[in-house]
Amino acid sequence: MQRITLLCVGKLKEKFYAEAAAEYVKRLSRYCKLDIVELPEERLPEGPSPAQIDAALAKEAEAIRGKLPPSCTLAALCVEGRERSSEDLAELMARWANRGESRVVFLIGGSHGLHESVKAEAAEKLSMSPMTFPHHLARVMLLEQIYRAYQINAGTRYHK
Repeated sequence: MQRITLLCVGKLKEKFYAEAAAEYVKRLSRYCKLDIVELPEERLPEGPSPAQIDAALAKEAEAIRGKLPPSCTLAALCVEGRERSSEDLAELMARWANRGESRVVFLIGGSHGLHESVKAEAAEKLSMSPMTFPHHLARVMLLEQIYRAYQINAGTRYHK
């Protein structure tokens, strides 16, 4: 059974996001061992400079590295990542499983994204869409897509 970790910068505060995420966590328990790890987002002043943002992202990157399990496959969600269909994600996850890559980490950054060094370390860079979404909503969307990928690979009718 694959071990999937969602490593998220920032905490879910809104009840409706937390309830939606919990539903997919429950559904995914049949297909994988899922962990959600939340890291605090670095505080920035109002209207931060690019240098302040970069310094905060660098601190977050160190915290992220400290939570990555050994020998994991890292997939970072970022705007410059590759857009994939649900079927493409299912195929990618099946390929990882077939190659014995049993520890997969999906990384969601905070409101300012991810530090370039973390993105460079990722085996896969994924983009949810060319549109911008709150990172809390991205977590729910990603959980749903992971669930959908398992459903596709199991041959169920969920994804239709």
